Amino acid sequence: AQQAGLPWLPGVATAGEALRAMLAGFSFLKLFPAESSGGAAAIKAFSAVYPQIRFCPTGGVKLGNLADYLAVASVACVGGSWLTPRNLLAAEAWDAVEQLALEAATRCLEIRQP
Repeated sequence: AQQAGLPWLPGVATAGEALRAMLAGFSFLKLFPAESSGGAAAIKAFSAVYPQIRFCPTGGVKLGNLADYLAVASVACVGGSWLTPRNLLAAEAWDAVEQLALEAATRCLEIRQP
C-alpha cells in the first residue's frame, strides 16, 4: 500500500511492533486485536512509552466498551466489524447498518463531548 501511494493504517498488537512502526515514521496506528491485546489498559501503557502515537483500536471493540477506549487520550477513533455485521451486509440491510453507525456516532459524541 505504501509503495502504491495508497492510504493505509499499519496494525500493531505489541509494544515492539508499535516501536517499529514509529521508527518507520508512523504516528497513527491500528491496535488489533484490541481486546485480546490488553484493551484500553494496553493502549494506556503504550502511550506512556510512546506518547506521540495515536491509536485506532479494532477487534473486540463494540458499543458496550466504546467508552473505555475513548476515555484514553491517545485513542483517535475506534472501529470494528460490529458496525457492519455480515448478516446485515449479506441482506443489504443498509438502513440497519446506518442505524448502527448512528448509534455509535451518537455514543462517541456523548463520551467525547459531555
